[in-house]
Amino acid sequence: MPDLPHLLAFIAAGWLLNLTPGPDVLYVVTNSLRSGARAGIMAGLGITTGCFVHVFAAAIGVGTLMATSVGAFTVLKYIGAAYLLYLGVRMLMSRATPPADLDAAAAAVSGERSLKAIFVGGFWTNVLNPKVALFFLAFVPQFIAPGTGNTALAFVLLGVLFNLNAVPVNVGWALAAGWMARRSAVRKGMHWLDRAAGVLFIGFGLKLAFTDAPAAVRVGR
Repeated sequence: MPDLPHLLAFIAAGWLLNLTPGPDVLYVVTNSLRSGARAGIMAGLGITTGCFVHVFAAAIGVGTLMATSVGAFTVLKYIGAAYLLYLGVRMLMSRATPPADLDAAAAAVSGERSLKAIFVGGFWTNVLNPKVALFFLAFVPQFIAPGTGNTALAFVLLGVLFNLNAVPVNVGWALAAGWMARRSAVRKGMHWLDRAAGVLFIGFGLKLAFTDAPAAVRVGR
């Protein structure tokens, strides 16, 4: 494990990275705006669970395969892009909900099945993004102390720490968006917020679909 200064730098870098808007943050915020902070927190937990998949996969070598195989990277890239496009189109086609019905909608989504669906959606949003796997392979090893005997264990421990540090950030996004959703101006414009989020998800999906494999992956094929 890194010494204390490097560990604190790792934590700070992780917080800054998790604060950066992207598909994960957008998924948390949109669910909070539509269904309350509880739904946003559940979305964040799903995303964090997806990150754990990438951490453990990288530790056992699957992430390395993703970083060296153009075919594996491409397959997962297109699956992830298709899923983001699906989320975007679904938001664009959603029907407007009258402001008076928003509280009822938020209450309805608090059911176990609806929260589970939000959790699963966040999980797949993260797992199907190969750029997350490459991120962990590029970011975490920089903080593993030279001469570490069991680098796989150190990678897992740092990856777990990164994911746990992401939880309060996601909760913060969810609470902030949930607070905004209670404002009358936001409630009246919720339909247009769904449209804007749909366009952003489609943009993220297209960006992922047209992302080239990193140079190291192309060289290794």
